Amino acid sequence: MPYEAVIGLEVHAQLKTETKIFCGCSAAFGAPPNTHVCPVCLGMPGSLPVLNRKVVDFALRMALATGCRIARTSRFARKNYFYPDLPKGYQISQYELPIAEHGAVEITVDGQDRRIGITRIHMEEDAGKLSHDPDRPVSRVDLNRAGVPLIEIVSEPDLRTPEEAGAYLRKLRAILRYLDISDGNMEEGSFRCDANISLRPKGAQEFGTRTELKNMNSFRNVQLALEYEERRQRDILLDGGAVVQETLLWNPDRSCTESMRGKEEAHDYRYFPEPDLVPVLIDEAWIERLRAALPELPDARCARFSSQYGLAEQEAGLLTSARELADYFEAACALYANPKKLSNWIGTELLRELGAEEIGRCRVAPPQLARLLNMIEEGTISGKIAKTVFAEMMASGANPDDIVREKNLVQMSDEGELAAIVREILAANPEQVQQYREGKGKVMGFFVGQLMKKTKGQANPQLANALFQRELG
Repeated sequence: MPYEAVIGLEVHAQLKTETKIFCGCSAAFGAPPNTHVCPVCLGMPGSLPVLNRKVVDFALRMALATGCRIARTSRFARKNYFYPDLPKGYQISQYELPIAEHGAVEITVDGQDRRIGITRIHMEEDAGKLSHDPDRPVSRVDLNRAGVPLIEIVSEPDLRTPEEAGAYLRKLRAILRYLDISDGNMEEGSFRCDANISLRPKGAQEFGTRTELKNMNSFRNVQLALEYEERRQRDILLDGGAVVQETLLWNPDRSCTESMRGKEEAHDYRYFPEPDLVPVLIDEAWIERLRAALPELPDARCARFSSQYGLAEQEAGLLTSARELADYFEAACALYANPKKLSNWIGTELLRELGAEEIGRCRVAPPQLARLLNMIEEGTISGKIAKTVFAEMMASGANPDDIVREKNLVQMSDEGELAAIVREILAANPEQVQQYREGKGKVMGFFVGQLMKKTKGQANPQLANALFQRELG
């Protein structure tokens, strides 16, 4: 029997606020353990939480960007469970009245457009972090992260493949970064994902028994874990067995899932309204002020790049996959008149050295790249030499004009000088000359290659071809 997967994702995104959600402690990453703490985030008796307004601002921005319906009144709740990194014995989250519901994100996988529903977006505080001693039965708790603000984005069970799950996560992360409300750093834990997956016979409407996957710290691990779990559940069902509802950990070293505990339901957390916080009231003026300040988002920017710059959808999608890369392209494009060539250069030479989101630390500024490409157009250097110059620019941050002058890389365009070398090459290779005259046009590549070798790549390739053709008749 053919089965299909039903996948839903719960994404936790840490917000880029300076302070925590309910106190004035710093939310910065990387401080010594237990130094960004106070009575509120330590859960001391008598301490009271005060909501950080910036957290609400950021949650509303994400809600607007994903087309969610914003609740004019939302309420915090206590989610009760015991774990050593949760000092209060409960987490302040939202349950019955979240800040936003019923949005969607558009993704494209294998040329197919899919609309993935968002069930809800809600605000909550993060827990602390446990580190386990590999040599002794000792665990240490760092509560710096306790109280750091999060939004949880819960998808509808609309995803059908691990590839779609990866595309959805990348799109969510791009939106968060375009809005500048989260850095989306998976390695630091500021963008985390739990995945629910079940299988059902194709065409069936009822869901199968689901498992929840945790401990996935990269897009690749999310896809690998879902692929593994899909195979595991299919094998169980084909053998006549029943899938057990449970929470699983992904073990990247063994490339398999491992049982962690039985899967909790909402009633296990004994949610009840948070008595120390008043409801959050959102008026229309607040929403409209944030709506007016929204930046151009990835899908809109991708469409504009295609229409304004004449780029293919795939090229525009790559350039707009990260806000930093899109900004870099447009800054360079303002100084170089060929968007297509600029796109090709960024997609090959630049992204070979840096990832799309690492452009901020690129040593080649947009005006420098534009100048390098203009030097090719002017005939000052060849495309081949430009690659050598670019490598030096990436290493030193120097301007292309300075590198070309210091290393004497100016393109040879003196017709008389090049013609003499052309005749010398033809005289030294009579066999290849005969082959060319017999109709083997590919030999021209050999001749031009010999010329480039003799001129150390500095010959003007267009002039070289013309000279060879003239001499060969």
